[in-house]
Amino acid sequence: MTHWIIAPVILPALLAPTVVLAARYHIGIQRVFSVVGVLALIAVAIGLALQTADGSILLYQLGDWAAPFGIVLVGDRLSTMMVLLTAVLALCVLLYAIGSGWDDRGRHFHALFQFQLMGIMGAFLTGDLFNLFVFFEVLLIASYGLMIHAGGNERLRAGVQYVLFNLIGSTLFLFALGSIYAETGTLNMADLANRVTLIDASETVGIRVAAVLLLLVFAIKAALVPLHFWLPSSYAEAPAPVAALFAIMTKVGAYAIIRVYTLIFPPDLEVTAGLHDTWLLPAALVSLAIGMVGVLAAKRLDRLVAFSVIGSMGMVMVVISLFTETSMAAALYYIVHSTLAGAALFLIADLVRTGRGTLALEPEPPLAGAALTAGLFFAAAIAMAGLPPLSGFIGKLLVLDAAFGADQAVWIWATVLISSLISILGFARAGSVIFWKAQGMEPAETQHSQPSALSYVSVGALLALLVAHTVFAGQVHSYTGTMAAQLFASEPYVTTVVETPGKLSTPKEGY
Repeated sequence: MTHWIIAPVILPALLAPTVVLAARYHIGIQRVFSVVGVLALIAVAIGLALQTADGSILLYQLGDWAAPFGIVLVGDRLSTMMVLLTAVLALCVLLYAIGSGWDDRGRHFHALFQFQLMGIMGAFLTGDLFNLFVFFEVLLIASYGLMIHAGGNERLRAGVQYVLFNLIGSTLFLFALGSIYAETGTLNMADLANRVTLIDASETVGIRVAAVLLLLVFAIKAALVPLHFWLPSSYAEAPAPVAALFAIMTKVGAYAIIRVYTLIFPPDLEVTAGLHDTWLLPAALVSLAIGMVGVLAAKRLDRLVAFSVIGSMGMVMVVISLFTETSMAAALYYIVHSTLAGAALFLIADLVRTGRGTLALEPEPPLAGAALTAGLFFAAAIAMAGLPPLSGFIGKLLVLDAAFGADQAVWIWATVLISSLISILGFARAGSVIFWKAQGMEPAETQHSQPSALSYVSVGALLALLVAHTVFAGQVHSYTGTMAAQLFASEPYVTTVVETPGKLSTPKEGY
């Protein structure tokens, strides 16, 4: 048992109250604590990723209580990769928040930021469905505080909509957990993987209902159509660093679907046969189409980026819904790409707001720092639209290749290719209106400030990571391939969690 696996959860959980109690009125000290804490998270995440790179399963039993009686944290290739991605994204977002001054426009930004990281890290590392629910709630509370950071009626309205929609998801989650516990007597995911297979074929109604409810909950988190209504306004109205961090939150929903429906309800399980391709794939295709149509129809740059996130999640869920090793490897590669590209676009939208004063897609006088901002937008738009040479193009090739032998290959290829064309038109329209048409206009009477150097560095770092994701695409895809193979060969995961000794290793009389 390794103790390092709990560090990504404990570190932000301890840092958040420390910031509130010890540095409440000292923004400089808060910034130092936050940056040092995130750097420590990156170091721990790298260590965990290296430990699991050979296929090892890391286990931490809280209080040394053995599963399924105690709470466990589990690290494999997938969970540690997501932890590392979150930590690296958090550093870029945090530096932007400091450079742009967003963290000083309201109260308790850094404490809420750390609580948000705690919830995300816990969701990726937990080995228990109930604790997945708990970390979802931590996410909900912290993200609501971050959403309404700096105030404003529009932001408050979007925040209320966000909370209400996610509370519906939380309610459905509780119903699903109650059904699963009533049917199996456990909520530990590894233990569930064993017990679900033992359910008699004539008594599967309860567990099927629970599986459908869980899929609905995770679809809400992943913003799949028709459960996506909360995302455009919420992400568009949120402060830019918050929206950029939220780029990883939709991936929490995707991660939960991958984990639960490869470990507990795998595609070959008779109990949930037909659930994946009957419901998940059509919703993913519609999400992809609606997201990219929204990119073309958007009247504001922030909403354009929000719809591109919906489209990218549709792309991810299309290949996840195929549930093969090839498709899962493509999905994991695209998850990393879309997270970095979406976060970069949200931050670039804020650069435009700072230098232009408005995000409306209408001709305005040239913005401050136009050349550099335009270059960053051009690179990020190419990445998100899936044009060569960046990782979005490679990711879409992997998606198309994974779908080649599927029964629905024609629908997948047609939707991906047509939606890609639509997204190119949408981003080209936005770029020409904001940057090109402004060149012939007189300078505005009100001069807006140019974004800070640290803001540009933060966005540049995200784009540099996209370039690295492209340059090392072969190695990354090879690693996601081994990750996918580990997901579909779950015996080592189950064995490590269930059979590792601890207190109450075997049931005793009275339990």
